[in-house]
Amino acid sequence: MTVFEKLLELQKSKNTRLCVGLDPRVEQLPKPFKKNLKDLQKFLETVIEITHPFACAYKINFAFFEQFGYKGMRIIENIKKIIPKEIVTISDAKRSDIGSTAQAYAKSVYSYFDFDSITLNPYLGIDSLLPFFEYEGRLNFVLICTSNPGSADFQKIKLGKKFFFEIVLEKLTSSFPSETLGLVVGATNPSEFRIVRQKCPQNFILTPGIGAQGGNLDEILRINQNLPLVVNVSRDIIFASSGEDFEKQIYNKAKYYSEQLRITK
Repeated sequence: MTVFEKLLELQKSKNTRLCVGLDPRVEQLPKPFKKNLKDLQKFLETVIEITHPFACAYKINFAFFEQFGYKGMRIIENIKKIIPKEIVTISDAKRSDIGSTAQAYAKSVYSYFDFDSITLNPYLGIDSLLPFFEYEGRLNFVLICTSNPGSADFQKIKLGKKFFFEIVLEKLTSSFPSETLGLVVGATNPSEFRIVRQKCPQNFILTPGIGAQGGNLDEILRINQNLPLVVNVSRDIIFASSGEDFEKQIYNKAKYYSEQLRITK
């Protein structure tokens, strides 16, 4: 079974498009956790235990772990082991590079860590992405139109009648099959989301930017209808409370977003 099929099947069985983002910040750990790496792992284990009934995917943001060196990478290994096997795991690493370097990145994520998916940066060109697509059955989410304010600096430059991100999109879709090519489009860009969705009705879109970043979930769902979509929520779930009621609040937020992201209402 491909990751594309795995994600579709799980979304149907759980009736949700929710991806829980694990973007941990030691300084934001709720009571009674201490501000150290040991308790960071305990906190993430608790988050997974609470949220996994509501999630079809987890997106692990590598940067928040890499900042702690090998100890942070060890936490990735440890928490990935406790994520239920049927749930899709996404390495939010935004990788790409030339030749053997890209091969090494791909081997790290897909062979060593054994993630189902990864986020990729297309700026270096198609050859920088090829090593990731050589891993059969995986789902590679390529950045198209991101949720940060500076995304317009390059992605929305007009080249003739098209935005730069549209040209990137056309090159990607002519190079890779829809079952292995996912697309990252932020919820803060509903107009651009519409363009991508119209051009790529068969591809999975990974949509961040809900919650803390202020994306419009209702508008995204209205545009998307029932086409392949997975919506990431990070801080609004995992840091739902800084107090001792954090478990209850995480549960409530995960349940809320899971219901908002139902495929069939």
